[in-house]
Amino acid sequence: MALVLLLSAILLLAAFGHWSGARFARRARAAGLRLPALPAYYGWYVALWTGLPSLLLLVLWAATQDWAVRQVLIAHLPEGLAALPADRLSLELTTIRNIAYGLMPRQGVSPEVLAAAAEYLRLRELARLAGWGLALSAAVGGLAFAAAQLSPRLRARHAVERLVLLVLLLCSVVAILTTVGIVLSLISESLRFFARVPAGEFFLGLTWSPQTAIRAEQVGASGAFGAVPLFAGTLLIGAVAMLTCVPLGLMAAVWMSEYAPARVRDVAKPALEVLAGIPSVVYGFFAMLTVAPVVRELGTALGFEVAAQSALAAGVVMGVMIIPNVSSLSDDVIRAVPMSLREGSLSLGATRAETVTRVVLPAALPGIVAAVILAFSRALGETMIVVMAAGLAANITVNPLDAVTTVTVHIAMLLVGDQEFDSAKTLSAFALGLVLFFATLTLNLIALHLARRYRERYD
Repeated sequence: MALVLLLSAILLLAAFGHWSGARFARRARAAGLRLPALPAYYGWYVALWTGLPSLLLLVLWAATQDWAVRQVLIAHLPEGLAALPADRLSLELTTIRNIAYGLMPRQGVSPEVLAAAAEYLRLRELARLAGWGLALSAAVGGLAFAAAQLSPRLRARHAVERLVLLVLLLCSVVAILTTVGIVLSLISESLRFFARVPAGEFFLGLTWSPQTAIRAEQVGASGAFGAVPLFAGTLLIGAVAMLTCVPLGLMAAVWMSEYAPARVRDVAKPALEVLAGIPSVVYGFFAMLTVAPVVRELGTALGFEVAAQSALAAGVVMGVMIIPNVSSLSDDVIRAVPMSLREGSLSLGATRAETVTRVVLPAALPGIVAAVILAFSRALGETMIVVMAAGLAANITVNPLDAVTTVTVHIAMLLVGDQEFDSAKTLSAFALGLVLFFATLTLNLIALHLARRYRERYD
């Protein structure tokens, strides 16, 4: 609630700045002065200088205040706690934080830790008030600065455009830095994993059982990090999904672009795209409760041995989920083919079906292939459907009636729960994530290359 009040105050100051800037410009015009921009630009100039610095400062403070509080808290800790090794100190700080927020019981906790928890809460409150004070001060300062800059000679339109370009540049830098940070974190943690497990075992091993022993005398937890079963399961489910979504999505795209009336298309395309908005956990429930039993009963009736959780059930439902990825993009590509090609084919005596299959689809083929590849990369990253419908068994098989698992499922399993972060078991999740990242990146680059290399250009 307090944060809402703070944001409301900043927005009110920005609104007041917009009103005062526009009012200044209107008064200057009424006095007969010639202004280089419309009054609204003067208002936006003051509003942007009022709101942007304060909001940026608030975001930066929110991102760094926890680190600042921890550093100040460490400086105020008793000597017995402050002298602990880095890993023990980090654990103690986590305990202090959990006690401060009531996530751990206070019984049996030393007085030093209880005092540190109270100090932590006090520092957090001071940091919160300091951040709000800085944000409000920046808003008032920006308002005063922009108001002082107002003059009939101010080129407000150019100034506003420069501020907007600066905001867009900052957003682009944040997006790029986020991507770089993800890649660097994956690479660094993966290198730690490969320092413990040979890369040949990971990429060529046929057994996946990442249960490493914590103690030397512990048995039954030697650990096997052969990721081939995970790669095989991912490709199998992805293949089933593509066999489901490509024919359905492509035929839906052809029907919507070439045969459906305009009114029907305006309803059918948004209705089809609704499939992309359904949460994947809902598809998982549908696959587990409806599709998997149907697949098992049909397979048993036909004399096949079908697992309770199978790659076929998960792949079919996943294929239905990514139909919009194929149909929507393919529809846009097919409609981009010039009408003159269709008219020329029909004028030569070709039927409508022949025109579609021999003229339109070949012309749109690069875009369709790109859409299919993008849909496949989407299938590689799915998790919930596989967890609920395909199981957790790391098997090497090409039979879609067997239970398999995927890379994304085991990434989630390895990073959930009370795990030792520095163990090979947990670090293997980063190695799997790195492989999945480069696989999807490669598919996206191939799709972009095909779309650019074989794109048809028409006059």
